[in-house]
Amino acid sequence: MNGISLRQARVRYGPLEALHGITLTAPAPGLTVLLGRNGSGRTTTLRALAGTVQLTDGRVVWDGTDVTRVPADERARRGLCLVPERQAVFGSLTVRENLELAAPAYDLALDAYPQLAPLLARRAGTLSGGEQRMLALSRAFLARARVVLVDEPAQGMSPAVAARTYELLAALDACVVVAEQRLPPALLGRTAIVYELRRGTVVFAGEAAELRPR
Repeated sequence: MNGISLRQARVRYGPLEALHGITLTAPAPGLTVLLGRNGSGRTTTLRALAGTVQLTDGRVVWDGTDVTRVPADERARRGLCLVPERQAVFGSLTVRENLELAAPAYDLALDAYPQLAPLLARRAGTLSGGEQRMLALSRAFLARARVVLVDEPAQGMSPAVAARTYELLAALDACVVVAEQRLPPALLGRTAIVYELRRGTVVFAGEAAELRPR
């Protein structure tokens, strides 16, 4: 099966275990949502998939290949893109320079988020939180990644821009995994796989339609 998965994955931070042998699969193409409060393990799950934290046990499997020991930079070269919750843009560079690092031609980014067009000459560090999220996601879209991992994609965005963001993510021809504290209203009625995490374990796995917003 195409996509990326964790198999009985465990992650420790010193004496504390953050993931307790979780198993989940994100299909490609498709949208998968990791739900959970702070401390639930959702961010650690994204990092484990990306390779920025190492498993203490278990496996990461990508398109049928075990990539557990493949470092994060090599996973990125193979087409995996992680958009973290913080420090997802280069604050000292302009918006234009951030986009050009992802692709020389960035019209696609401005089509996705026209709000960025008048901000091209601004330094990314001076943007609002929502504007920085738009810029970070635009860079991910330009990269045409095979796997896109995003921690709280709509943070700081207006409801209309958040809905637009989820339309863009759902339309990608890629394996898309997003982490959120609760199910976004924009996903109601959309096809998406949902895993709810609590204290490093999976407590729900199913379709978004089976959940109600909280």
